[in-house]
Amino acid sequence: MHTRDAVFLEDLCPKLRVRRWRQSIHTCTGKSCIYCGKPSESIDHVVPLSRGGLSITENCVPACLSCNGDKSDFDAFDWYRRQRFYDPRRAMAIRAWIDGDLRLALRLLQWAQPTTINNPKEKEIKEHSDQKENGEDWAYLAA
Repeated sequence: MHTRDAVFLEDLCPKLRVRRWRQSIHTCTGKSCIYCGKPSESIDHVVPLSRGGLSITENCVPACLSCNGDKSDFDAFDWYRRQRFYDPRRAMAIRAWIDGDLRLALRLLQWAQPTTINNPKEKEIKEHSDQKENGEDWAYLAA
């Protein structure tokens, strides 16, 4: 049997394909809003549908409901520059996303909001501060 002879579930149910596509967009960014970094709950069109934008991966970014509603049908970059949470690294990530370079966009988002600590000294300091918050005794680290 060849793959072209197979019938895929996504072919029988187009809504499933759309749902998986939307989930993959959220998963790419760790389920965080591309604009502010809060948990993403919706998909925003960078170029709004009312201005000729398409529902394709390069034009759709994960966004929280607050950012998506506030942006409305404004130009994404003009709107984003006026926000108090504006971060040029995120702006570059949005530009990379719409240019189709998702790999660069994800790297820029990691740079804007690091979730992992690569430096062993920083990791040790964080572990000790966590112990202090939990009421455990610990010695101060030398600089």
